[in-house]
Amino acid sequence: MNIEYNGRNYSVDDRVRELVSEKMQKLEKLLDEPIDARMTLSAEKRKFVADLHIHHRHGSLQAEESSEVSMLDAIHDVFAKAERQAGRNKTRRVDRRRRAAANHWPVDVLEAGSLGDDAGPRVIRSSRLQIKPMTLEEAALKLGSSRSEFVVFLDAGSERVSVLYKRKDQNFGLIAPEF
Repeated sequence: MNIEYNGRNYSVDDRVRELVSEKMQKLEKLLDEPIDARMTLSAEKRKFVADLHIHHRHGSLQAEESSEVSMLDAIHDVFAKAERQAGRNKTRRVDRRRRAAANHWPVDVLEAGSLGDDAGPRVIRSSRLQIKPMTLEEAALKLGSSRSEFVVFLDAGSERVSVLYKRKDQNFGLIAPEF
């Protein structure tokens, strides 16, 4: 991790360097190596401005904050803003990876008229379901806490697609394929 300090109308002392390096160590947990940071500290008429630019493997962050009290307050504020940005970016990366890794089970629904019987009900909506690997207990917890009538999941024990559904007697039913 490289930190470059720039001072404009402000001399960067050891106390400020120590605070910035301490804050960067906390922020480093949310970012991926290598990290290059540029901290610009400036003192204007009645305010102190801290500007932080961070470049890491997955992109860059930029935050700027000012304080009328002291430079240390501006530094605390700029790192709080950068931590929020880094947290959002990490969440997006993790979610994107999970979505790419999740299995998609295409559900193709045929309309009743296409089968030759026009008197039957017609399909109003079709959708695609994400199948996530989980145990039966996890699927039961998910179904119990949701408004949905069923959960389609990849059984972690047998690695087969299963369906857990709510019965009218408030119990759960399981549909598991046999091969």
